[in-house]
Amino acid sequence: MSKEKLGLNTICTHVGEIKDEQFKGAVSPIYLSSSYEFLDVDVKRYPRYFNTPNQEYLSKKIAALEHAEAALIFGSGMAAISHMFLAFLQKGDHLVVQNTLYGGTLNFIKEEFPKYGIEYTFTNGYKVDDFEAVIQPNTKLIHIETPSNPLLTITDIKAIAKLGKSKNIVTSIDNTFASPVNQNPIDLGIDLVMHSATKYFGGHSDICAGAVAGTNEHIERIWNVSKNLGGSLSDMTVWMLERSMKTLGLRVKAQTKNAMKMAKWLNKHPKIAKVYYPGLKSHPEYNLAKSQMKGFGAMLSFELVDDLDAYQFQKSLTLIKSSMSLAGVESTVISPHLTSHALLTLDERKNVGISDQLIRFSVGIEDVKDLKQDINNAIKRILK
Repeated sequence: MSKEKLGLNTICTHVGEIKDEQFKGAVSPIYLSSSYEFLDVDVKRYPRYFNTPNQEYLSKKIAALEHAEAALIFGSGMAAISHMFLAFLQKGDHLVVQNTLYGGTLNFIKEEFPKYGIEYTFTNGYKVDDFEAVIQPNTKLIHIETPSNPLLTITDIKAIAKLGKSKNIVTSIDNTFASPVNQNPIDLGIDLVMHSATKYFGGHSDICAGAVAGTNEHIERIWNVSKNLGGSLSDMTVWMLERSMKTLGLRVKAQTKNAMKMAKWLNKHPKIAKVYYPGLKSHPEYNLAKSQMKGFGAMLSFELVDDLDAYQFQKSLTLIKSSMSLAGVESTVISPHLTSHALLTLDERKNVGISDQLIRFSVGIEDVKDLKQDINNAIKRILK
């Protein structure tokens, strides 16, 4: 059976596994060697070339999940996106990038692009007209993030892909928040899909990795840059990532279901000023999200009312962890102005809607009643 006809959980479990021909073990063996034969072999393998057995085979799983021809695995999400940018942009080129996206990506562009002579423009919004308005003759790449981090804005993927193709511009997306369980941008025309594999791919808060998927041609172009920059992932971590991805579909679907319940509950809570979640009908892009997503994801954000201190609220939680990352099986919260967007100035944060009262909530697989109780108890402790 071809991988295109396999179901999601079957792809997660079986595609990209290495058969243990010697001992017939049920899981992929780990190839920890950093030195391989080079005489009379079809592939000259070397860890920095992204082609050790574990690297090569796990890339097949990621490509299958994103309905792509090929994929590469990196040492982090930032390694994935930076290598992708540098593969398609050079001195004198121009990038159009969404203004509502991960703070690390914003910071990389602002700090590193001037060193390479790469020009860039942040959009004034996340509508297709905002992107078209700032395209220049030297624009070579359009990059979006939807749902965005941390405000869960939704960008029309199909419209952006169409815009890029009409002007012969490559398009890319950060698909970390949705994961391939909930969204497949390549099916909507996007050229390149990247992930912080630290998040839903890993799913247990014990792996740091990144991934990019696309056509064979595009991935080879990224590989030609990446083999020189050296951002490959160790085979032990690759093996751990493959193990984790076997339950990707099960985990993300459970988390997505929980997030919908929590978003609806928080939306009615008297101490919550606003909830950002594309699955709420009150979300301005609810219909668009419904049209391009299979599920609305397990990430949401909410703003506390002014009389609640966001810092004390997080310290008062006992079940939900205050933690820097996201997408683990455990629920976590952060203040974006202190973490993901801490490198931005106060004015820059205000410009993209990041308030000090904003809490980003990564919903885990716990029982929803326990998550609700933990939030209520934290609020009661503050108000005593």
